[in-house]
Amino acid sequence: MISKANQRRPPLLIGCSGWNYGDTSDKGGWAEVFYPDKETKRVRHYSQFFETAEMDSTFYNRFYSKMTKGTFIGMTKATPEKFQFSVKVPETITHQKRLDIDKGAITDLEEFIDKISPLKSANKLGAILIQLPPSFTVNDFRNIERFLDRLPNTDKNNKFDCAIEFRHPSWKTEGPWEMLKQYNIAAVITDSPAKENLQFLSDAVITADHSFIRFHGRSTKGHYWYNYLYSKQELETWIDKVNQIKNQTRVLRVYFNNHYGGKAVINALQFKEMTDASLTALEMRALEHAEKYLSKGSNSIAKIAKL
Repeated sequence: MISKANQRRPPLLIGCSGWNYGDTSDKGGWAEVFYPDKETKRVRHYSQFFETAEMDSTFYNRFYSKMTKGTFIGMTKATPEKFQFSVKVPETITHQKRLDIDKGAITDLEEFIDKISPLKSANKLGAILIQLPPSFTVNDFRNIERFLDRLPNTDKNNKFDCAIEFRHPSWKTEGPWEMLKQYNIAAVITDSPAKENLQFLSDAVITADHSFIRFHGRSTKGHYWYNYLYSKQELETWIDKVNQIKNQTRVLRVYFNNHYGGKAVINALQFKEMTDASLTALEMRALEHAEKYLSKGSNSIAKIAKL
């Protein structure tokens, strides 16, 4: 029986950034690591283990341009009732038009919101993620402010949870946080490689009644942050921070973006267990299988996974 205290506890949703990685682990995919084979229905299988997923493919125009409302209707039908998708805004808006409303960024956003509307209608839309390019600095403050002022988010009965991820160290100042508080937009909290100078984004800055954390990985080889398996010790440093954020927001969404070779699955399941959510027998078997599978290819990975 669920206690009244637990019923009042703000929800903590943990998942992965993406789920449709079809290749085997040596090519960065999840087949055989997490999915039994390449024919497995991806999102249906994934939703047996996690309550949420971040959809990154909408960011890339080569994928997004082929999507229709039917794409999102299919996602709602393939997942359980309380499942949530957080969806990344297309690169056309953030990287090409750089949130410039004079270049039609708001028009593109409205088209995006309309396309993903089946998620909203089915109560399966988590947060809308606006990830800024690394070249988008605090000097672009006016652009972002004008963009946020025009967000189609004024109807109290049809509000969206929005989150913004800064990726340049110049945003380490009070102005951005105050701006986001004004619009009730979450500042994305991240775990990234130290050399990126984004450590300030790992601090708990609460700017909305909802919050968003992304674990990118810490690999410093090239720019592939996401080819990284967190140790349990590294994850443990986040537990107090997560508990603090949970107490200040109505929902905290956490996504593991270290997706290469299925590493996100391992860390997401580990983190679920570490945050007092006992794993089911199915989840435990999936975790043990993924750890064992990856350990066959690397002794160093095996050591990390067993910490």
